[in-house]
Formats: sequence, C-alpha cells, structure tokens
Amino acid sequence: MSRVPVEHTGTTTTTGIPPQSAITGAILAGGRSQRMGGEDKGLVRIDGRPMVDHIIGALAPQVGSLLINANRNLDDYRRFGYPVVTDIRSGFQGPLMGLASALQATVTRYLLCVPCDSPRPPANLAETLYGALHAYRAEISVAHDGIRMQPVFALVRWDLLADLLSYLEAGGRKLGAWQARHRLAVADFSDCADAFCNVNTRQQHRMMERKLMRAP
Repeated sequence: MSRVPVEHTGTTTTTGIPPQSAITGAILAGGRSQRMGGEDKGLVRIDGRPMVDHIIGALAPQVGSLLINANRNLDDYRRFGYPVVTDIRSGFQGPLMGLASALQATVTRYLLCVPCDSPRPPANLAETLYGALHAYRAEISVAHDGIRMQPVFALVRWDLLADLLSYLEAGGRKLGAWQARHRLAVADFSDCADAFCNVNTRQQHRMMERKLMRAP
C-alpha cells in the first residue's frame, strides 16, 4: 500500500525553511543501553529529569509532530504524551531499525531523528538540517559537529522508506552506510559542538550533570 505524505500549506521561504507541519520529530530510544548497564538511557535522569524529557523540550518547538521510538518501558514513555512506536522487527537491531520504524509511522514529508542520549540538541536543528537539504537538493541531511559526522541527527525524506526496508532486508545495519547511498547534505554545527555530547556511560552521565549545573 503506497503512502502519500501530508502536504504542508503555504510556500517554502527563500532560505528553504518549511513550515513545521512538514516535519515529524523522532526520538530514537529503542536500544539496549549495554554500556549503561542495561538501564534505559532515555529515562536516565539528568538534572532531575529524564533525558527524553530534555529532548522533547528542545525538539517539540521545531516540528509539527513528535514520536518516540522505544522497545521497553513503553508506559513510561507514553506518559510524556506523544505516540510511542516500537521497532517493526524484534531483536534490538539498532538505530537504523528505529529510523525505519519511525519513518513507517509518520505521514509527513520529512522525518527529523535524534538519539535519546544527547539531552541538549540545538534549538535550530530542524532549520539548519533542512536548509542544507534544500540547498544541495539532497534526500538526507546529517549534522556535523566540526570534528565528525553525527548520523543519528538527520533529516530524512519520507519516500526513502522503501529503500531503507530493502537495505535492512538484505542485512544492512550501518546507519552511515545507508545514508551514503543517497544524495547527502552535511549541515555545519561546529558553533555548537557541545549539543551533540551524548551519555553512554556512568562517567559521561556525571560529566553531563556537571555541564548542566554550570549552564545558565
């Protein structure tokens, strides 16, 4: 069954910024969190709040709709008031499976995905990623923090779902490798590299707590 994306109203501005209704935000929280001892990272508290709550606060104003991809503690995630989407295949198969599951659940033209373990995404994430995608006529745009690519921070066109499912069916699991198969734009976020700091270990958790305590 083919899908038709929801069209946004109005015209795209000269800077290539679409209305928010064209973009669904997806927080990918479906992993095992093995380096955190199996604790669900999206629910780990930073500065008294679950990490996913910090991300919702930053992402929701940038998009028209929002969903959470999770594979456990589903009721805990539903309490934030947004749809919770589980992986379309079992076995904790990584962020690419989470992206496919979120992409299958959305009806907007674009999907903006972020990981659940980076609680301080940029306030201009959607705008900058779309600006790069528009400027280069790309199918995917990915953030670059000035040192390396951040492939989980990506804006993806909805019509790539069929190709992504085929890639997964063939055994592909590398997010960056799948992105490289398509017209790819790189968005420069070197002015806010700290926004991509993530929390994968207890030590990183303590470091992030200290950063947020020092933040204004």
